[in-house]
Amino acid sequence: MQVRYVRPLAYAAVWGTLAVAAVSFGPGALAALQPEDEPAPQAYAGATELPEALSSDGTTITVGDPDAAMAVRLYEDPRCPIVADFESSGAKAIRERTIKRQAKTEYTLASFKDDRLGGDGSKRAVNALRAALDAQKFTEYHAVLMEHQAGVEASGGYTTQRLLSLADEVPGLRSETFDAAVSTMKYGDFVTASQKAYQQTGDDPIGPGTPSVAINTTMLTGDVRGDLFDEDRLTRLLTVIDNAPEVWRNERS
Repeated sequence: MQVRYVRPLAYAAVWGTLAVAAVSFGPGALAALQPEDEPAPQAYAGATELPEALSSDGTTITVGDPDAAMAVRLYEDPRCPIVADFESSGAKAIRERTIKRQAKTEYTLASFKDDRLGGDGSKRAVNALRAALDAQKFTEYHAVLMEHQAGVEASGGYTTQRLLSLADEVPGLRSETFDAAVSTMKYGDFVTASQKAYQQTGDDPIGPGTPSVAINTTMLTGDVRGDLFDEDRLTRLLTVIDNAPEVWRNERS
């Protein structure tokens, strides 16, 4: 996937445009910037109702309404503690928008942490997440893995048995098919291809780091990256992009 890297000045320009509108035209100005399109589609009942699919590239796992105007791509390694921090903070803003069908979330799963930390826990976790997708339980299982990430790393990592035990926390996930896929590394080719896709993102041959977030193909870096770990700030940024997409597009180029 080709991504661009947003300049700090671009972020400031977007905020500046909206700030001027708010001061000049009053509290309703930000809402007025939202185009009057057709009524918004009905939100999903919750995260368990989100559709999940493997995209045609064979590595991207897409969660949410495939027709959503905003695409938020997440680059994550399951063994990365900073990913777990992100998932418990700013990622909540992305999930909320995905449930409301205002965005779709696209995952590129990396496994480079195994080379740095030893073992094969990242690869096994990515394989298990791919198996959960077959059962349409990726979102729920992903949440469980992130919730327990610190404890897992402190007590032996993502072993096959630990991954199966954590799957017990997702109603309806455990089955002979899922268990066999986890135990035999059925999706080893997916794990390899997904790591390669991660490495091919951006200019650095080792990949952009995890977590990384791209919104409509623009990677958030610099000062903007700090918003990833604050739910309120990331919510405001997503609102900016929703309300002034033309400014976002113009300033990133």
